[in-house]
Amino acid sequence: MSDSLADRWREARPPVAGLHLDTAACSRQSFAVIDATAQHARYEAEVGGYVAAEAATPALDAGRAAFAALSGMPDAEVVYTTGSLNALDLLLGGWPADSRTVACLPGEYGPNLALMEIHGFERRLLPTLDDGRVALDDAAFALEDDPPDFVHLTTVASHRGVVQPAAMVAKLCAELGLPLVVDAAQALGHVDTVVGADVTYSSSRKWIAGPRGVGALAVRPDLMERLRPRLAAPEWAVKSGSLTVAQQLEFGEANVAARVGFSVALGEHLACGPEAVRARLAELGALSRTVLADVPGWAVIEEVEEPSAITTLAPVGGADAAAVREWLLSERRIVTTYAGVQRAPLELTGPVLRISPHADTTADDLGAFAEALNAATAATG
Repeated sequence: MSDSLADRWREARPPVAGLHLDTAACSRQSFAVIDATAQHARYEAEVGGYVAAEAATPALDAGRAAFAALSGMPDAEVVYTTGSLNALDLLLGGWPADSRTVACLPGEYGPNLALMEIHGFERRLLPTLDDGRVALDDAAFALEDDPPDFVHLTTVASHRGVVQPAAMVAKLCAELGLPLVVDAAQALGHVDTVVGADVTYSSSRKWIAGPRGVGALAVRPDLMERLRPRLAAPEWAVKSGSLTVAQQLEFGEANVAARVGFSVALGEHLACGPEAVRARLAELGALSRTVLADVPGWAVIEEVEEPSAITTLAPVGGADAAAVREWLLSERRIVTTYAGVQRAPLELTGPVLRISPHADTTADDLGAFAEALNAATAATG
């Protein structure tokens, strides 16, 4: 099944120019996604942008339904955004002004932390194990002793491929009556996102392999009604004189073509079978970490059996992660990610190199990367 999925995933896309190991930053769109996005843009030129947007309503609604289903929130109201950070900005900006405390992990994404501060949220850090995973028992005591207004959990971090026990955190939050907000930017299309959250948000461009500049925010109806959008739409914006909270959050200029492409990408993921995709990605993660375990100058952070496709490499002995990333790109056309400490300023102590293969990556590709990493380390040392 894995080989068949890999072949189908590869054949659905333009040939890669080199070796793409950077899905966690931005994946490769399929022909169908590219065509749908382009066709909508062409239709805008033919009939006008607003007429084309109205005609795209069924496709956009299908994308909302797919996102809600993948989030395990079929009753949620789904808002299109420009990406994950925009989704969190909309949520925090509309959160009730009298309840501004949030619990999160020390490994929280740096820009998320910045948004929390900008919006005036008091941050409380949850206890973790040595690998950055939440320590559930200790977290339960902390949340019960001093409950925040909500818990924010990034299922898979930007700087480390450890999968948080999101379903168990959701169960704990439900028992304590605390809303759970899940950042699924690195989780959607990668690991299971049906966890029981109250809010889930994500981007299009990563594991779902949709266009850049679009994402989604799913909020359960009871919580949505508590939000007060800071940029509420004016009364004259619609004939009826009022908009729902979800419509107000989505109000404004939009790249509808990208939203259509995102909807198509979500449909492709569902057609492939989310469980099959997750199994394939976990298989690639284990293979990556096995192949890279003995490359001189680097330490693999995740355990081999971690159920994610992200492998994080910490430099040891003076390796320069930024220089190695540039050498790999310029000399071998291998795309990876350099992650500086700003990715997780409360946890990350030094820069790392990250690879994140998608379903079409082969064992030969990973072997070629291991050889190239060895050469890059020697050349830049």
